[in-house]
Parts: sequence; structure tokens; C-alpha cells
Amino acid sequence: MSESIYVGVDLGGTTIKVGICNAEGQLLHTYEGPTQTDQGVDTVLGNIEKYVRLIVEQSSYSWEQLQGVGAGIAGFLNVRDGVVVLAPNIGFRDVPIQAILEERLGKPVKIDNDANVAALGEAWAGAGKGVEHCVCFTLGTGVGGGIIMNGKIYQGFSGMAGEVGHISVVPDLEAIQCGCGKMGCLETVSSATGIIRMANDAVERGDRTSLAAVDKIAAKDVFDAAKSGDEVSLRIIGRAAFYLGKALATTAALLNPEMYIVGGGVSKAGDILFDELRQVFAKLTPEPLQRGMSIVPATLGNDAGIVGAAGLILRS
Repeated sequence: MSESIYVGVDLGGTTIKVGICNAEGQLLHTYEGPTQTDQGVDTVLGNIEKYVRLIVEQSSYSWEQLQGVGAGIAGFLNVRDGVVVLAPNIGFRDVPIQAILEERLGKPVKIDNDANVAALGEAWAGAGKGVEHCVCFTLGTGVGGGIIMNGKIYQGFSGMAGEVGHISVVPDLEAIQCGCGKMGCLETVSSATGIIRMANDAVERGDRTSLAAVDKIAAKDVFDAAKSGDEVSLRIIGRAAFYLGKALATTAALLNPEMYIVGGGVSKAGDILFDELRQVFAKLTPEPLQRGMSIVPATLGNDAGIVGAAGLILRS
């Protein structure tokens, strides 16, 4: 068997997920094991090496067919030099992970931010397959993102391009402080955290809503209530969609992508979010920038990070 394979590593604080992809981005095998951050950097690095070797051994492929290993990591990275500058969730500080893993594995290694590799995964083999220019928004606890230009991750000057959650979209009088320290970021209104905050505020104000009967409100509760016609929940989803649409319109004017891919837990709200989002985008974006452009949900789910990490070897 002469087919080339690529291994992607999704390095999380609790679990390390690894997967084998072929040259088309098809995910062939997966494996996951504990990160064991409490045992130190050397143990975590050893686990990555162990899991990469193990998944290839357990597959029908040979070590010689492996062309390289990519890793997606949440934190501040020096992608050019392959160094994890700071990743609090795994206890890494100034760790030259690329050089260490290349020495241990004897294969090329590349790293990138977890949001960037998820975007690359969707562009390579997910919702954006075949699209060379797209922007991904991941709506979860926060709002992450990634920019794919000419089929590759756009890094920017210092590797921090794609921080779409920190586009300032909320007017000063309505803005609250974001975790980044600035006011009015997209993340404060269009993330699951932002939606839950707005729901709790409504309940505390005494607004008439079915959410008042929910003990601990989750974003899904707001979506479900909105789909049942709850006016307060509809207003909250509408606000989240409006500011998300505003951010998409801003990036459209700058980047002119062919596609926006929206993923993460909040995207599971479905049509109630996407219909409003598309209407806002159409209203705020000049018509020529809308031609041939689409806004679609992500399709790879939790596998996007593994697939995108494997794709770093081919597409970065």
C-alpha cells in the first residue's frame, strides 16, 4: 500500500485526540487518550508521541507512509518557530513542541491554533470542501475563528489573524466588557456565554418568559424556548444573530470570502439563527460582495480539529 497518510493531533487539557487522514482529508482512524497535564510537560509530549505511533500501528498503514504530523493547540503560539508560548490548559510555557516531536518521531511536524486548524478542517474536507477563500466562526463558550485564503490558513503579522470574536460590534451604550478587557466584542453577545447572560438578565428584570422556570439556563434552553415562540428568547437569538451578521459584513468588506462556515454549539440552533443571520448580512453588506457567497453550518463537528491538524502538513 503506497497511499500517503497524515496524522492530526487535537491537544486538549483532558484528552489528546489523534486521527489518520488521507490526502483528500478523509478521516480514516481515530484514537484518544488522557493528556495527563498533572504529570508535567515531558509526560504530555510522551503521550503525544505514544498515541501517534499507536494509531499508525493499529491501522493498516505503515510508518513509512506517514508524511507528517500536525497539532492544534489552544493558546498563544509562535507558529513560525513551532513554539507553544503559553497554553494554560495544558501547562505549556515556551515549549518548542515542533522540534521536540520532530526529533522523537522522525517526521515533519507543524502546529497551529486550535481555531485555525478547525477552520482548515472544514475548508479541506467539511462544509467548505473545494472552496479556496472562506472564514469560519466557531460559536461556543467564546467565539473563535479562522481565515482560509488560497486554501491555506491566513496567519497575519504575528499569527493572531482570525480573532473574530474580538471584533467590536456592540455600540458603547449597550456594550459590556469582554474577557479580553475591551468593550463590545462579538463574543459578549453571540457566544453561548453571551446568550446565557442575556437570558439571565431578562429573567432578573422580570421579563415574561418561559426561561424563568428553568433552574440553570443553558444556551439550548434559549433556542428551544425561541422555537416555541417565547418572545424574550426570540429577541435574544435575534440580537446574537444581528451582531454576528454585522461581524460577517465587516469581514466581507475586508476579505471577500466565498463562504462563511459557522460552527460550535450555538450553530446547532439551526434555521432560527441562520435565517436571521443571512437577512442581517444581506442588509448590511454591499450587494456586489454578496454575489456567489454563502453562509453555511459546519459539518465536521468535533472532528474538525483533528482533520485540520492533519491538513497542516499539506496546506500550510
